[in-house]
Amino acid sequence: MTTNSKPSRRSRRGRTERPPRPPRPAGFDLPRAKVSAKDGLLIVDKPLGFSSHDVVGMVRRLAATKKVGHAGTLDPQASGVLVIGIGKATKLLTYLVGKDKSYRATIRLGQSTETDDAAGELLQTWDARHLSSIEIDQALATFKGEIMQVPTKVSAIKIDGKRAYQMARDGEEVKLAARPVTISQIRRVSSLRRQSGPNNETLWDFDVVVDCSSGTYIRAIARDLGEALGMGGHLVALRRTRVGSYDLSQAQTVLQLGSQIALDNEAEQPQGLSVIDLATVCQQNFPVRIVTPLEAKALSYGQFLPAHETGEIYAELTADHTVVALTKNQGKKARPVYVLAPA
Repeated sequence: MTTNSKPSRRSRRGRTERPPRPPRPAGFDLPRAKVSAKDGLLIVDKPLGFSSHDVVGMVRRLAATKKVGHAGTLDPQASGVLVIGIGKATKLLTYLVGKDKSYRATIRLGQSTETDDAAGELLQTWDARHLSSIEIDQALATFKGEIMQVPTKVSAIKIDGKRAYQMARDGEEVKLAARPVTISQIRRVSSLRRQSGPNNETLWDFDVVVDCSSGTYIRAIARDLGEALGMGGHLVALRRTRVGSYDLSQAQTVLQLGSQIALDNEAEQPQGLSVIDLATVCQQNFPVRIVTPLEAKALSYGQFLPAHETGEIYAELTADHTVVALTKNQGKKARPVYVLAPA
């Protein structure tokens, strides 16, 4: 006897099984908070080997909420300041992404790589023994100020709807236009350290500090510095030390945050993850105007207020420091661009 059986819906659609998910990076086994974190910012010292998305996933667990985001990606090969928004503060991240940033980086002169950093395939090696620290410092000085920079081809910039790094991975030609960036400080802060190339060439490693505008690629500085000196250059290590007004002195590691939540969960009245509250965030990042109760009510309905003296985005706070909205001038009125206390 034969049995007629219909193929499964999955097989009829021609789907194939998904490959198994790769193991999660170490550090995901963190305690989940018993109490959801309040709206605000968290300054995290991102560890090496983790993507910014990995850290967001960890904070979701520590904050017991899904509404978590970050202000500006930091590569897995880089460590340092990552600004995390929780709850309503995720909408503020849009205005923090463009803040100036500071870095400490290690540059290697004498080698070029496919990605302009140590993670990429080695392309070519030169002997850099003839270069002196004076010549390197003079070349570094030419990067200070407003310059035109061609981003690295493994950036997240889109070309015809496709990320540049994906095009590079697919073997496609990546051509990115130069764009203006501002470097307010760039200087060497260590002596030259000799490294050996594959054929005993002399390579030079040294550390620099950089203060720059948002959108500056430190890998591109290493690449362009090498070219200015007649050879290859690439980034060996990168640590972000500041984003806007937030620096490493305010940052906590994920493990430190996990320890805090483990202790908090044992308390009789858990408080949840400690964050920089919305009022403080607004006072640190925007000009502030104190509004009356009637003005606060109008803003909560999305209505306009009298214009500000400048064209900057303002934070509108009540006398008790409740954040009502962010506003921006539109003609002779100030228009709400984000209402944090809707009616």
